[in-house]
Amino acid sequence: MEQQRYILPYTDFGFKHLFGSEPNKDLLISFLNAILQGEQVITDLTYLNNEKLGSTQWERKAIFDVYCKNEKGEYFIVEMQNAYQKFFKDRSVFYSTFPIREQAKQGDWDFELKAVYIVGLLNFVFDEDKDSTEYFHHYVQLMEKNRKKVFYDKFTLMYLELPKFNKDENELVTMIDKWMYVLKNVSRLLDKPASLQERIFTRFFEVADIKKFTPEDVIQYEASLKAYRDNNNTLSSAIEKGYNKGIKKGIKEGRKEGLAEGRKEGLAEGRNQEKISIAKDMKSDGLPIATIAKYTGLPHEDIEKL
Repeated sequence: MEQQRYILPYTDFGFKHLFGSEPNKDLLISFLNAILQGEQVITDLTYLNNEKLGSTQWERKAIFDVYCKNEKGEYFIVEMQNAYQKFFKDRSVFYSTFPIREQAKQGDWDFELKAVYIVGLLNFVFDEDKDSTEYFHHYVQLMEKNRKKVFYDKFTLMYLELPKFNKDENELVTMIDKWMYVLKNVSRLLDKPASLQERIFTRFFEVADIKKFTPEDVIQYEASLKAYRDNNNTLSSAIEKGYNKGIKKGIKEGRKEGLAEGRKEGLAEGRNQEKISIAKDMKSDGLPIATIAKYTGLPHEDIEKL
């Protein structure tokens, strides 16, 4: 292992180790209470099977990072999402259908439902928010548009954009501030910050301490960390390589024309070649078509032909 004392929560193993096991559910309870901001207080959670099958053999299944319900029977799906997906919001809504449908009862039933919460910790920023630093915590419910009031409060989407949280240790005031700070920075810290006096954070740093892992945990964490870094490196390398190829070709073609219009066309062609190069590299590294389309702007059908 590298000289890293605490776990990286962005990894699959790291996130589930911290929040997805019965011995550590106090961490998940505290985190959820922080982002609920007083709307309710969770006192207990029950973990549920995180693999959900469709109603028929033809329907797609879903595997959640963490799936649980509180003492009132309300459902929570908690996900760590590292890379942007074009239809990420659609996926969130699709995931919500599983806890909704499984509440259906045989025989007489009046269709009363327990609330469903989808919680996403995002290691990216939504496109519409890239020029805004106003807030990192999206709290979404169904609204009656004309009256600007909540129409249905039993379906809630909560997204937290980690890259937009930039508070220093001495600026942490609320529990959500403190949770965002530790989740974003814990893998770079050498000890628990003095400002995090709450007992739950003492527990958090104990659970996150790699020295206390079993040998099996270390193996799983190293594999998860490698997969996380490989995915990041593959994406960034493909983008950089394609960008350099495209710009070089565009300038070359522009110079051949020797005219302003020719240069303009050459640069345009270079930008197109840049996108194609990026797409080819990303596709050869096994990245999903949706991810490639997001970063290149190329249509899905064009990417499939490459």
